[in-house]
Amino acid sequence: MKMRALGRTGIQVSPYCLGTMMFGQVANTDQDDCVRIIRRALDAGINFVDTADVYGPRGESEEIVGEALKGRRDDIVLATKVNGSMGEDPNRGGSSRRWIVTEVEHSLRRLQTDHIDLYQIHHPDPRTDIEETLSALTDLVRSGKVRAIGSSNALASEIVEAQWVADRRGLQRFRTEQPPYSILNRGIEREVLPTCQRYGMGTLVWSPLGMGLLTGRYRKGQPKAQNARMHWVPQHLTDERKLDAVEQLLPLAEEAGLSLTHLAMGFAITHPGVTSAIIGPRTMEHLEDLLAGAAVTLDDEVLGRIDQIVAPGTDIGPLDVSPTPPAITRAALRRRSADERAAA
Repeated sequence: MKMRALGRTGIQVSPYCLGTMMFGQVANTDQDDCVRIIRRALDAGINFVDTADVYGPRGESEEIVGEALKGRRDDIVLATKVNGSMGEDPNRGGSSRRWIVTEVEHSLRRLQTDHIDLYQIHHPDPRTDIEETLSALTDLVRSGKVRAIGSSNALASEIVEAQWVADRRGLQRFRTEQPPYSILNRGIEREVLPTCQRYGMGTLVWSPLGMGLLTGRYRKGQPKAQNARMHWVPQHLTDERKLDAVEQLLPLAEEAGLSLTHLAMGFAITHPGVTSAIIGPRTMEHLEDLLAGAAVTLDDEVLGRIDQIVAPGTDIGPLDVSPTPPAITRAALRRRSADERAAA
């Protein structure tokens, strides 16, 4: 695979990044098989692996990755994340200094390494001052435990705020962002990707296959999909607007001589603001199919027809697993109080 620059870090990474959320109890419970999948991806030229402490109970995915990277660690750009809840104690999660400096040690142990190449804040944390978070991450970089830091699922305004705080306080700045992106969810083209480009940030986009909708396995009018492990998937996979778009994309892919999966992956890595697209295979068969399309490039005609089906900068309905800002989820933040309305 032809390598790409990860923003301005000087690090070179493959256009496919191996995501490991499917490894462990959430999906593939055969840990030995998961190790084989990871090593096959590395053999195929993928040098970028992304995981998180919350993938699987007690950091199971990180443990699997640590086992798979034995003897190959120095050749791999290893990314993980902190912020998600790791227990009932409210302080075992979030982006406080207290938790970050504690949890990084747990991740290092599970990953069987002495450093993390890219340490990411999994979600914005409105409870914690961004200066507090960046200060803790800066100390980790200076100690050598972390090489670069990144954000994930951030709004453009949050990306800008973090950059400004880092500049004014002399702190390490976020070098990457990890947002959702696919043909069906193109909203980040409006502000997030241009903002990342402006600040020289690399981007690792997740869900390039639209949580499975862009594989062609889910079709309009077919029986509703069921997934006992992930209760939110059926709602996403039965969104009529998205299914309508899939029905238009399938013949386009066929005309281009591609599977829908390969069309979707080719689209995800075409945007100049995208560094790598995260693939999340559950089985070796899934991985081999994705690898078979790694060399696909889409021409202007195909890209133009995709734009006609899903307009640039458009989300066809929300991606059910994407974080929603408090300003949207909490009515009190977007409505004046009853007393204020009565007095107006």
